[in-house]
Amino acid sequence: MTILIAAGLGFILALIMLSFFLKMLQEAGATRPNYQGESIPVGMGLIFVFVYAVVAFLLVHWIAPHDVLLYLTGIVFFTMLGLLDDLLGSGESRGLKGHFGALLRGRLTTGALKAIGGGLVALLFAYITLSGHPWWEMLTAALLIALAANTINLVDLRPGRAIKAFYLWFFILLGFLGFGYSQVPILLIAPLVGSLLACAPADLQARAMLGDTGANLMGAALGMSSVLIMTFPTQLAVVVFLLLLHLFTEKYSLTKIIEKNSFLRYLDNLGRSK
Repeated sequence: MTILIAAGLGFILALIMLSFFLKMLQEAGATRPNYQGESIPVGMGLIFVFVYAVVAFLLVHWIAPHDVLLYLTGIVFFTMLGLLDDLLGSGESRGLKGHFGALLRGRLTTGALKAIGGGLVALLFAYITLSGHPWWEMLTAALLIALAANTINLVDLRPGRAIKAFYLWFFILLGFLGFGYSQVPILLIAPLVGSLLACAPADLQARAMLGDTGANLMGAALGMSSVLIMTFPTQLAVVVFLLLLHLFTEKYSLTKIIEKNSFLRYLDNLGRSK
C-alpha cells in the first residue's frame, strides 16, 4: 500500500507541475531538435527532482531518513550532470568511446564530465551503502549504478523508448518482493514510477524530451534500487550484461536492430504518435 501511495502522489504532483515546467523550458530556450528535426523542450526529466523532494517528506515516515536523503542526493547529482549535457553538450562526440577519446586528445566534453562525475557519485553511494563490505562489492555496485544511468541514455533515441526500458527494469525489481526481499528499494523509486507515468504522454507524443536530464536520473535510480535489493552475484551478472550491451552498441545501432525485428518494432512504436 505504501508503494502505491508514494507512486500515486508522484503521479499527481507531476501531472500538476508538467505544463508549468514545459512552458518554463520553452520560454528559457531549452529546446533541441528531436529525431525528426522538430525543436521541442528538452530536460523534461528535471521535474522528477522537484516531485521527489516533495514526496520525500512522506517517505521519511516509512524509511530511515538517512536512506531517503542518500537516494535523493544521488538523484540530484545525476540529474544535474544530465542537465549540463542537455544544455551545453555539442553532440560532436558520441558514446563512451567518443567522449573519452576526446578527453585523451585534451578536450573535455560534457559527456565525459557526466561519465566521470556519475562514476564518482556512484562510488560514493556504494561506499556509504555497503560500508564494511569488501572493496570488490563496492566497486561492482558503483559500476552497476553508473552503467544503469548510461544504459537508459543509450536507449533514449526515440519517443517513449527510455520509459519502456525503465518500466521493464522496474518490474524485474518488483519481482524480488515475491521472494521476501525488503520493499525499501521499491518504495524509494516509487515516486519516480508514478511521476514518469504522468510525463509519458508528452514523451510518447514527442511534445517534449526527457533528455539526458531524465534518462540519467531514471537509470541512476534503477541502479541504486538494484544495489539495495540485489545480492552481490546478481549485481555482478547485471554489470557483465550491461558492459556487453555497451560494447555492442559501440559497434551496432540498437535502432536499426529494432527496426529490422517486427516484434521489437511493434513494442517500440506502442503508444507513440510520431
